[in-house]
Amino acid sequence: MTKKTKQQHGESYGIDDTLPHQIEAPSFKGTGKHLQPPFINSYGVTIGDSRYISSNSPLENWSDEIDPAIMAGEQWVHPTNDIGWNTPENKELIENQTEPEYPFSHPTKDVSHGTD
Repeated sequence: MTKKTKQQHGESYGIDDTLPHQIEAPSFKGTGKHLQPPFINSYGVTIGDSRYISSNSPLENWSDEIDPAIMAGEQWVHPTNDIGWNTPENKELIENQTEPEYPFSHPTKDVSHGTD
């Protein structure tokens, strides 16, 4: 079985729990967190394959009639192959094997202001 075929069948993803094609991607090796295979969301878009273009994506078929809110939510975020892991703050979470205290936090803005 070729490496590509193994990836398609979910048997192998990345190399040694890393994504070497992304220079800033963290290593998940030894953290207890393992690279997850790509998945297909409810719009038929493959998430986490590092190709970033899908003929089914609203971004590829954009018009004035598309509500940008359809691009929000967990179905658009891959748990281990997401550009957000490449930030220094999120790399530190992986290296320290900690979970974020508050999701969607911002370093200088209180994103929860006025929500309670």
